[in-house]
Amino acid sequence: MNRDHRRRPLIGITSYQDEAAWAVWRQRASLVPQTYVDAVARAGGTPVLLPPQPGGVGHLLDALDGLVLAGGPDIDPARYAAAAGPHTGPPHRARDDWENDLLLGALERDLPLLGVCRGMQLLNVALGGTLLQHLPERSHQIVPAGFVRHRVDVLDGSRIAAVLGPAADVSCYHHQAVARLGTGLTATAHSADGTVEALELPGRRFALGVQWHPETDPDDLRLFQALSTAALATTSHRETAR
Repeated sequence: MNRDHRRRPLIGITSYQDEAAWAVWRQRASLVPQTYVDAVARAGGTPVLLPPQPGGVGHLLDALDGLVLAGGPDIDPARYAAAAGPHTGPPHRARDDWENDLLLGALERDLPLLGVCRGMQLLNVALGGTLLQHLPERSHQIVPAGFVRHRVDVLDGSRIAAVLGPAADVSCYHHQAVARLGTGLTATAHSADGTVEALELPGRRFALGVQWHPETDPDDLRLFQALSTAALATTSHRETAR
């Protein structure tokens, strides 16, 4: 094995379980948009898919150098002690349980992590925060499978400001948003309507969440590169400890 390739950090990416079609088949599958895989690989990491499964969280996290919590369906409102609103999708409890365990385990190990859209919301909920279950129509989600481009303003002095600068033009697709912040989290970016667009957990090597979808922008890999750089420190530490 090429030595340089071996040093690429292993970045886990959480995945969907849904019905999919290929060739003559149509059946339930574990999958994730290729844009996540491409973004991690192009940013210097080796992507590893993490479909929902019973157990094995600790073993997996001990092998990984970083974690991406991917976007996806609405989080079960029962996780933040709320009833489901009329616009909230059906719960995906197996995925919620799996990703919550991965997230808490990563935080316990101070494993670098990046939450994307649902992933940022899960970070907030896991730390005791709540979600706004439906934003005004035609604000952050206008047409099915169509991203909305808008500007976000970034908090000066934050970790994400060090990566993106004072503002960024981003692609979003979501109908829910952060309401009450989870314990220890700081909102570090907002859109013009006041929606929280980024969260971070101070005091960690790299624990960020963004409401937008950076994986859809192949010309701007800065967030994934920052994750990969932080994860590389995990790789180097493990090699030194051997």
